[in-house]
Amino acid sequence: MTVISNIRADLYPSRGTSEVVTPRQDPVIWSPPGAPGPVSQADLQGFERDGFLTVDQLVTPDEVTVYQAELNRLISDPGVRADDRSIIEPQSQSVRSVFEVHKLSEVFAQLVSDPRVVGRARQILGSDVYVHQSRINVKPGFGASGFYWHSDFETWHAEDGLANMRTVSVSIALTENFDTNGGLMIMPGSHKQFLGCSGETPKDNYKKSLQMQDAGTPSDEALTKMADRHGIRLFTGAAGSATWFDCNAMHGSGDNITPYARSNVFIVFNSVENAAVEPFAAPVRRPEFIGARDFTPVR
Repeated sequence: MTVISNIRADLYPSRGTSEVVTPRQDPVIWSPPGAPGPVSQADLQGFERDGFLTVDQLVTPDEVTVYQAELNRLISDPGVRADDRSIIEPQSQSVRSVFEVHKLSEVFAQLVSDPRVVGRARQILGSDVYVHQSRINVKPGFGASGFYWHSDFETWHAEDGLANMRTVSVSIALTENFDTNGGLMIMPGSHKQFLGCSGETPKDNYKKSLQMQDAGTPSDEALTKMADRHGIRLFTGAAGSATWFDCNAMHGSGDNITPYARSNVFIVFNSVENAAVEPFAAPVRRPEFIGARDFTPVR
């Protein structure tokens, strides 16, 4: 009798007794050289080197107005606020994030399948893709809290069961990103090494981590070494600009204490050839609205 196991080798150990650095075992660009797509070869080379690429105006001002109105509709809807998919700021009690927006909103569902958006993901990942996660992030002025330094892949590997680094995120600005209102920061080149964090994953860790990261947080010493080696890039730009970044890029954002809101729509595309298995370092899966188990390709 032949026994077929669904256990995958753990290429990126994390959540152990100490931090562990593992060289990246996967490509950054999965499509072959010269593969067609909206990203130029020069930009693909930049993504390979730095772990990100930017587009100054992915969507038009008229489209931004539509997406802003839809964001405002969602965060002001009492039903959405009461839904488990909404994350509430602990201090202000305002909505911080709303997950699975491509299922809550036809407007954002159309954005997900827009060739300008999904086409770049397919080209980087070299395959059809599905949505592992989508959300709107709301950073109103005067005190919205930031997101501490982290690698998304560390969480998606440990808690969602993504085996390989074949996942890319896009953040599309719906308000202007100044250098003062809590914008995205990335350490260029940090995606080439995986930092496995220390400490076990508590059950239902997501309930706390979506407000303030704890498990899966790098040490100050590790972050200092990475920042000294790679530097830190702060992203600014007008509403409608976009940043794609690799799943293993070390990134974060600061608090927004200015009067100027910073909101964005955030979409995570994963290769259909990298569908989630069981978590590698967590007792249970996270809910599907955070880590999808529907692997239907985006069309």
